[in-house]
Amino acid sequence: MLQSDAAFHKAYLNAFLVVADGKPVVLASRLLGKPLPETVPGSDLLPALFTEICAKKISTKVFLFGAGPGVALKARDNIQTRWGSTLQVVGATSPAFGFEHDAPASAAYAREIAQSGADILVIGVGAPKQELWALAHREQLNVKLVLCVGATIDFLAGEKQRAPQWMQRTGLEWFYRMCQEPKRMVRRYGKDAVVFPFIVLRDALQRTEKR
Repeated sequence: MLQSDAAFHKAYLNAFLVVADGKPVVLASRLLGKPLPETVPGSDLLPALFTEICAKKISTKVFLFGAGPGVALKARDNIQTRWGSTLQVVGATSPAFGFEHDAPASAAYAREIAQSGADILVIGVGAPKQELWALAHREQLNVKLVLCVGATIDFLAGEKQRAPQWMQRTGLEWFYRMCQEPKRMVRRYGKDAVVFPFIVLRDALQRTEKR
């Protein structure tokens, strides 16, 4: 998507931190001579961040924005049960389908988030929607940190299950997710399997030419 969507690319360029959310990206980085240390899925990053916040006893307010109807509320309850000592979920909203194309609705959601007093906004509405929306409304959100984490809210709510550890370690988590959501994921991963090798090959040839 970054190859063809200029707005999405801009959102990535404006991000404070971009992490590798898949084994193929890490493997490609090693092949191209710029190795990344490891994958950092949002579903690992967010629990690790919450655990660190609690360990350091940093009073933090979180707003969950994403997933299907009612799912954010379930995630909120699970978060409060697990990390509730210093972590407070001050909002949990599952936005209406197509909200990103509805300017008044988007403005209302941004106001809700800003007025909640949240320090961290967790967005899980899928790429590129989450990144584009966060960039477009960053001045109105009044938060210290925005995390775009895809299906992580679903995982925290218990609505979706992550792959077994052995599949995560061996880079097969994509296959597990494809089996969970075949209608959506087969098309996505099929396209990735065709496009991504060409991107890696192009970058490898560019590096060779520069030498």
